[in-house]
Amino acid sequence: MNAYDFKVKARDGSEISLSDYKGKVLLIVNTATGCGFTPQYDDLQALYKEFSSQGFEILDFPCNQFGEQAPGSDEEIHTFCKGRFGITFPQFAKIDVNGENAIPLYQWLTANTKFDGFGKSPMALMLAGVVKKTDKDYKNNGKIKWNFTKFLIDRNGEIVDRFEPTDMKKLKEAIKACL
Repeated sequence: MNAYDFKVKARDGSEISLSDYKGKVLLIVNTATGCGFTPQYDDLQALYKEFSSQGFEILDFPCNQFGEQAPGSDEEIHTFCKGRFGITFPQFAKIDVNGENAIPLYQWLTANTKFDGFGKSPMALMLAGVVKKTDKDYKNNGKIKWNFTKFLIDRNGEIVDRFEPTDMKKLKEAIKACL
């Protein structure tokens, strides 16, 4: 099984097969419009602009599971992201990434990766404190911890790495290596 085996919902509710992205390097990310990490949309758009011509795609999945920071309809979220951050990469329907309603793609991503920590920055330490309140065993499971968790997928549909929201520094080099 690989990323290309999954189907997801577009903002309009239609079904899209990830096999449409075969041969591309993918960055799959759960996002939110009212999060402290929301400015990462600027970073994501810059990566997309730099690498999309080389076969790189960002697949954006809004998620309201963390602090209810992605309120609004799919269209409201898209309008905000396009207007505020100028995103041009694909944005899909709002999803759950954890729990019984998690979409199959995220069930696969979390079952096949592990959490390696948030790092040591002040933001990382604050986030660890917040996450620990709802998931006492957060260090030992693959669940998504917060908005803007990213999964890098190679051209064969295989998971290369998982990047927590506090870990943007290594992402660009990892994308270059996959391209």
